Order: sequence, then C-alpha cells, then structure tokens
Amino acid sequence: MSGMLAGKRVVITQADTFMGPTLCAVFAAHGAVVIADDRVLADPALPAQLIAAAGHVDVLVANLAIPAPSTPAVQVQEDEWRMAFAHMVDPLPRLCRAVLPQMLARQSGKILLMGSASALRGMRNASTYSAARGAQLAYIQALGVEVAPQQVQVNAIAQNFVDNPTYFPESVQQNPRFQERLKREVPLGRLVAPQEDAEFAAYLCSPAANCFVGQIFPVCGGWAPR
Repeated sequence: MSGMLAGKRVVITQADTFMGPTLCAVFAAHGAVVIADDRVLADPALPAQLIAAAGHVDVLVANLAIPAPSTPAVQVQEDEWRMAFAHMVDPLPRLCRAVLPQMLARQSGKILLMGSASALRGMRNASTYSAARGAQLAYIQALGVEVAPQQVQVNAIAQNFVDNPTYFPESVQQNPRFQERLKREVPLGRLVAPQEDAEFAAYLCSPAANCFVGQIFPVCGGWAPR
C-alpha cells in the first residue's frame, strides 16, 4: 500500500468494534502509527485520559458505536435515550476538546468521525439511534468550519450497509429478509466492503484531503445520497 499516512500518529477509539479492526489494519498498512483503544468512552474522564496518554496525535478517528436499538418511538424510555447519547454523542466533544489544543498549536491535524447515514434518511423504529447519530453529524459540521482557518480538518463518514460485525453480523447477512431488503433499498446491491470504507477513511485522514471542511460523506451503497 501507499505511505500516505507514514509516521502519522493516529488514535482510533473502540478499536475492537464497529469499524475499528479494519481501520487499524488499513491505517497501519498506509504507514500510520496506530494507537488503538478498545474502551467504551461513556465515562466523562476517559477521553481526556486517552489523549493525554497518546501524546502527540496527528489524527483522531472517533469510532463510536452501540448495537442499534429498534424501539418504536412511543415506547422509548429515558434509559435507552440517555444510553445512546452517553456512548455515541457525549464522548465526541470530549475527545475533540482534549486533542484540539495540540492540533491548533501546530496548525495541523485531522479528526474523522465514523458516523451513520441513519441521520440522513428516516428509518422506522430508529428514533433514538438516528437522533444520536444526527447530533454527531451536526457537531462535526459546526466544529469543522470553526477550526478550518487553523488548518485542522474535521469531517465524518456517514455509513450504512457497510459490512461490520456490530451492525451486520453473519446471522443478519444470511437472513433472506435482509438479503431482499439489500436488493430493494441499496442501489449497489451489496454491502460495502469494510476495506472500501476504511480506505476512504485513510484518504480523508491523509495530507491529500486537506481541502474538506465539516463534510459529511455518505458511504452506504447509494442508500442515502447527499
């Protein structure tokens, strides 16, 4: 592979779930020094501790995920709502507040959120999950334009129908109803390969992608064009 991330120190959160394992492998193959952290970051103190322990950080990949609740909106309870925001939304600004001072001081750095296209298209029984994912994307867009003048790029991948064990385990993929849904709803007609998604993420975190500011990039096989 290319050395487009050669020597870059990259922090990847929840590195053992969602897109974490593939991101770690692809970024390392492109020459990055990968600092992989497996912890769920719901504890308010953990994001700052993680960044402090990492030291110099060129790239932060906020890979934050939970198994998506599928509760009808009228049945959503406070604990479900708070859990989704505590695990996916609240850690994001904490991570950014921790890492941005060093990036702004150097006038260089990248933050990439691995988000969800569920925030771009309505889905039944997904109000909690979609709301949390939407909050992530809104934060990225606002932060992106704020720090761009200091040469720090903040962007997001909004994905769905990407092959990963958190949302599309083998049991789901083999279900005939899911296979029919895939053919019906996804113009690509298949799941996006994890390698395809991670390669795009690596590009967005490379010096070749310095021109993107607060952008949300759907990676979903055409399910939610934007």
